[in-house]
This record gives sequence, structure tokens and C-alpha cells, in this order.
Amino acid sequence: ANIFDPENLPDSLISAILSVEDRRFYNHKGFDPRGLLRAVYVNFKAGGVVQGGSTITQQVAKNLFLSSERTFSRKIREVLLALWLENRFSKEEILELYLNRVYMGSGAYGVEAASQIYFGISAINLSLYQSAMIAGLMKAPSRYNPITDSNAAKSRTAVVLNMMFDAGYISKKQAQNADLDFTISSQKEIDSQGRYFSDWILSMTDNILGEINEDIVVNTTLDYEIQSLAENTLSSYIKKYSDLFNTGQGAIVLLSPLGAVKAMVGGYDYNVSQFNRAVQALRQPGSAFKPFVYLAALQSGFLPSDIIEDAPINIDGWRPKNFSGTYEGLISIEEALARSINTVAVRVARETGPSKIIKVARSAGLTTPLSGDLGLALGTYEVTLLELTTAYASFANGGIAAVPYGIKSIKGNDGRIIYERSGSGLGRVMTKDHAGLMNSMLEKTIIEGTGKLAKLDRPVAAKTGTSQGFRDAWFVGYSADYVMGVWVGNDNGSRMKNVTGGSIPAEIWRDVMKPIHNNSTVRMLPSLEEKKPKNRIQRFWESIVGQ
Repeated sequence: ANIFDPENLPDSLISAILSVEDRRFYNHKGFDPRGLLRAVYVNFKAGGVVQGGSTITQQVAKNLFLSSERTFSRKIREVLLALWLENRFSKEEILELYLNRVYMGSGAYGVEAASQIYFGISAINLSLYQSAMIAGLMKAPSRYNPITDSNAAKSRTAVVLNMMFDAGYISKKQAQNADLDFTISSQKEIDSQGRYFSDWILSMTDNILGEINEDIVVNTTLDYEIQSLAENTLSSYIKKYSDLFNTGQGAIVLLSPLGAVKAMVGGYDYNVSQFNRAVQALRQPGSAFKPFVYLAALQSGFLPSDIIEDAPINIDGWRPKNFSGTYEGLISIEEALARSINTVAVRVARETGPSKIIKVARSAGLTTPLSGDLGLALGTYEVTLLELTTAYASFANGGIAAVPYGIKSIKGNDGRIIYERSGSGLGRVMTKDHAGLMNSMLEKTIIEGTGKLAKLDRPVAAKTGTSQGFRDAWFVGYSADYVMGVWVGNDNGSRMKNVTGGSIPAEIWRDVMKPIHNNSTVRMLPSLEEKKPKNRIQRFWESIVGQ
């Protein structure tokens, strides 16, 4: 942990931060009505959000104890916690907590880390201009990053200098001449390898240990070679096709069948955006949700060979259509899953019941809100890539629900074990037979269905997904050794140009999974060892003739 005493920092840095974040920091008790009213007035005049109304103490409370959701109830809890912090800690201690925990972009938490990354010096030696630039980062670390966008950073720094003058910390001449002593690190590109993963790990560490007051060593599940391959593959595909197909972003999660995260890529370039789309973005999975529809059907008595009609359907005015626009007539549900036929999924969901499907999805690890209507069958409700990929792990491991994790152990600087992971998951959520049937059905997706581009030299299973209007494209699949999910889309939800889960995401999946399996033993997916069960028609006929 980076514990840095504010008393050792230059006055210019403290005054810059207070000018921007909380001018009345030393005059309020955690909540500042005057500051809030001033922010409302300034924002009204500007026609947008220019100033925030939260005090530094409120921000510490949010960072330590709360999520970032924008709700009234969370704001109330934030104020109450801020009042508690003010009664428990001194102003200097609260400021220290803030300066060492605030996110500054490029994987830097705290002003000391930011100073080292952006300027190659300790925060103790920051100049006036550098101090203003550091303070300017706090509003939007990605947008005002001096390495990725120096012009935006300089523009923001000028605003901060004027705010310092307005607050009475510096003279007008000092504000105008501050850039004369400006220097930036010669580092042109930040080593961003594994940054999305390390950010996620840091949040996990905070959840496990709470406040950290010592140096620690965290032993993680990350496989650096796989992480590097995943990052480079995603970046190359996004850059190659961004103009041609309007593919602005993507994400990858790769884990073991028991949940150990081996690679996590939250975007095509961490230096451009630190938003982790693998764990923070909620997107519609489309047909990538269908395996849970069919698993619920199996648990309700369906078999892969059961025949369902693929034909137009009207449910109270809702007319779901197939992606192809055509209909196949009578078809097995195994074939319907492989070819991602929507009308069959809806018919199966109607007979199985949405509540059963939700129960199955929850048991597999999907935690995001799911509504009990038949649109559920087509993946119209949002999930994260991490939880969807983890849910598929229960197929790969033979029916055990996995919990995604990245920390194996945490040790103190003296070598003592502070935390060590134990446990192996959430237990069995499907029988071995049902896991075997699902693996057989999902193998068909790659052998003869929508995932043909992802074929490997060994048994693999997968499902493609494409949301309405080509806004999201997914490919989630697995071997006996690894489970991997890929998402491609745009942050603003704009349409891509005919990108489906079986196109770019399937190719990305293949180009990562193929090399990591090179020279490894071919292992079979968990499957049925007994003879194939009979379908419902066969069972019905045999009940009539008495066999």
C-alpha cells in the first residue's frame, strides 16, 4: 500500500486539489451545503456538470464503503458515512486516505503513483504546473491523461490554475507563468499489460482486506502469456475492423473450468480507456443466453432429439423472428440450438416456463436482473461478460457452478499469510447427464452451426450471440481446459455493420484458444457414457405398445 503523508507534499499540490475538489475542506464537518449549492449554481449557468457537490470526505466514504451507483439512497449513506469519518479521523488523516486511494488513470492509484507514471518523479518534487495537472486528472482520469491526450491535459490544467487563483492560493502571474517549468516524463507509452486484470484484483483485495496499512504481496491466477495473447488479438481485430464494420470496442475473459481467471481484457487499449467492459459493462447476450433455456428444458424432461416446429409464432402481438428470416418446419431442439433458431427457443421457453429458466441461470452464476417474460429466451436482458463466461464453466466442468476468482493468496511483507483462497465453487447445479447432453448440443454449434469459424483440433463447445440491431456480438465457448468469452460492440450502443457472434468474436476466440492448446493433450468434454436416451416420441410409442 502506498501511504504518503500529506505533510510531505508540496503546498501547490494540496492547494490545487482543494481548489478543484473541496475548497471548504477545513471548514465543514463532512458535508458542505454551501459547496453543494455553489456547484448547482455553477452547473446551471454552464448548462452542464462543471463542478461536483461531494466533499473530499464524501468521496473517501464512497471509495471505502459504497458502490458508484447514482441513487438517492446511496447519496444519503455517503453523507452519513462522511459525518462518521469526520468524527473518527482528523482532517489530515482523511486527506491522506483520499490522496492515496483516488484513481488517477493509467492504473495509478494515489498522487505518488500518478507522479511517478506521468512525470517520472516523486510527488514531493512536483512543480506548480505538474500539481495542477495532477489535480485536473481527478475529474476524468481517462480524458485528461497527459500521455494519451496532452492537449486535453494542458487545457484542463489551465482551468485548474485559474481555479487556484480564484481560491486565492496563487497570483495571476503565477497562474500565467506556471507552464514555464513544466516537464513530462519521457515515457511515451504506459506498459498497460494486464492493467484491467490488476484493477479488478485491487478491487477484490479491498473487499477481502478492507483498509490496507502495509505492503502486501498478492499471488494471482493470471497467466501472463495468455493475457498478452488475448490483449494483442483483441486490439488487432478492433483496429483492423473498426472502420469497416464500426467495431469500436471489445472484451475478453478467459478462465479455468473451476473459475480461475487466466486473462481479462476490458477494452482494446487500456491507455485510451480504463473502463473494464469485462466486469462493468452490462450488455444484451442475445442467443448466448439460450444454453440456459435448453438446460432448463432438459431438467423439465426434454431431450436433444425432441422435435419442435420452427414456424411463425404470435404471443400476444409479439412475433419473434429467426435471424435468417426463414423457417425450417419440424426440427430437433439440438439442431435448433446449433443454428440459433429463435422461434424454437421461444416455444421451448414457453413450455418450460421463464421462472424455471431464471432459476437455472441464477444457479449457474448469473446475478443481473432477469424478468419473467419470454423475451428472456432471446437474451434481451443484460449481463456482464465475466458472469456469462463463468456460467458456461459449469458445462465445461461437468455440472459444478464456478465462482470467478483472481487471488490465490495474500501475504504480508514479512511472508505471513493474510489470506488464502479455499473452496471449490457453489456445488453441483446440473446432473452429469445433463452436463453431457449440453456439451453434445453445444459442440454442434461449432461442428455444423453458427460457430464454424471457431473449430479447433479437439472437442470444443460454444454458443454465439447477437443482440438486436447488431449492437452486441458474443462468442462464449470452452474446451476441457479453458472457458473463454468474447464481446464486441460499441460503448454508446450504436449498431455495428452486420457483425454477428459467429464472425469477428468467433475468430478472436479461435485465435486465442488455438495457440494456448498447442502441444497439450487432447481432452474430451464431460459427456454421457451410457447409451443415448430416447426422445419423447419414442418414449410415448413404447408406452403404448408396452415395451
